[in-house]
Amino acid sequence: MIRAAALAVLASLAPSAHALQVRDDRGVMISLEQPAERIVSLAPHLAEIAFAAGAGAKLVGVSAFSRHPAQAARLPVVASSGRVDVERLIVLRPQLVLAWQTGNSPLQLARLERLGFPVFVTETRSLADIPRIIRLVGALAGSAEVAEARARQLESEVAELRRRHSGERSIAVFLEIWHTPMLTVNGAHLMSDALRLCGGRNVFAGARTLTPLVSREQVLAARPEAIVTAGPGADSPRAWRGLEPVSAVRNRRIYAIDPDLLYGQGPLLVEGVRALCDRLELARH
Repeated sequence: MIRAAALAVLASLAPSAHALQVRDDRGVMISLEQPAERIVSLAPHLAEIAFAAGAGAKLVGVSAFSRHPAQAARLPVVASSGRVDVERLIVLRPQLVLAWQTGNSPLQLARLERLGFPVFVTETRSLADIPRIIRLVGALAGSAEVAEARARQLESEVAELRRRHSGERSIAVFLEIWHTPMLTVNGAHLMSDALRLCGGRNVFAGARTLTPLVSREQVLAARPEAIVTAGPGADSPRAWRGLEPVSAVRNRRIYAIDPDLLYGQGPLLVEGVRALCDRLELARH
């Protein structure tokens, strides 16, 4: 049944001469005969990016926890926790699938490609990647002008934040994305780029994995001057009992920021960067 449905979709997508060609972050060339009219996103930030690119009206399916903008939350869910409901996706007949390189299963993405769906895979590792991906999605969706305007706006906002915080005293920061167990990010993560913009230094930048687990002993050894957390209740002094030798804990420089702002990878992240920069200003003074 899946193969028969996929063949029907494939017939509707079969190109005669490729009019659109965009290379994704795997280096794979995505070719469409015409702008995609039916799009599925497999990560929350990709739904946000599709709307920013002027393609929100073309979204027919999203992943769980797609809340920004509010319209995304009303769309059918075809993926959760990185897993794709292939049968449900097929029923939606997408002409383009937006996927997240480190958040979606490569095996499942390969299966979607074998079934004939164009899969555009991206990875956001710097603030500059967000407007870049918005432009690419706009090109594939036929909304390049809207995408360009939004991308330029984001670039302007980031440039202003960079200008405002350039020359600030560097401050050592522990970026915590979960408290029990303690989970952080390394220097290649998008949030490390945001931290650098604010004049911060990720104390676990040298970790080998993108989102490593760390121990309380490692936090003691890293000696952060500030802790920025998105873990529930992790800004409470009680959550850091026993770590008083760390200056961030001793001086109560522990700041909670809404994880939707701080660890999203869409345009809303700019609000998270503003909040991050504000918290580091408090820590400096």
